[in-house]
Amino acid sequence: MTKSDHTPGELNIQEIMARLPHRYPFLLVDRVVSYEPGSTLTAIKNITYDEPCFTGHFPGRPIFPGVLIIESMAQATGLLGSLTMGDAADSNSLYLLVGVDGVRFRRPVTAGDQLRIVVDVINSKRGIWKFNARADVAGDTVCTGELMSAHRRVE
Repeated sequence: MTKSDHTPGELNIQEIMARLPHRYPFLLVDRVVSYEPGSTLTAIKNITYDEPCFTGHFPGRPIFPGVLIIESMAQATGLLGSLTMGDAADSNSLYLLVGVDGVRFRRPVTAGDQLRIVVDVINSKRGIWKFNARADVAGDTVCTGELMSAHRRVE
């Protein structure tokens, strides 16, 4: 799929990689299915059996670590910030996770699940963004919380 082959408001993996500096095995967003700059973004992370974390978490019962669910939500906030501000990963601009509040996990995420991540802007002030974040699997909420990210210029 090329940039011209998809619906506006979507991002394919190449477009995500142009906006996030993360790479395998730490790029935790596979697709953006919709977004509205300055407001909301919905992304997908496919949880496959060959995720590197499953070799140790837990052998024989692969459970996707909660910290990686939070990281996937954080990457979605970075994408929304980047789309809102018009930044790309190579423009000396980063969105760093600076706060996590009220995170709750409701059920385990396992191999074969598809995370649907929704982040909504609560507010933004002086380069600090606050978001409501939620991750669902098959319509069931698996994780919620408030995340804060900071927009920083790096040299």
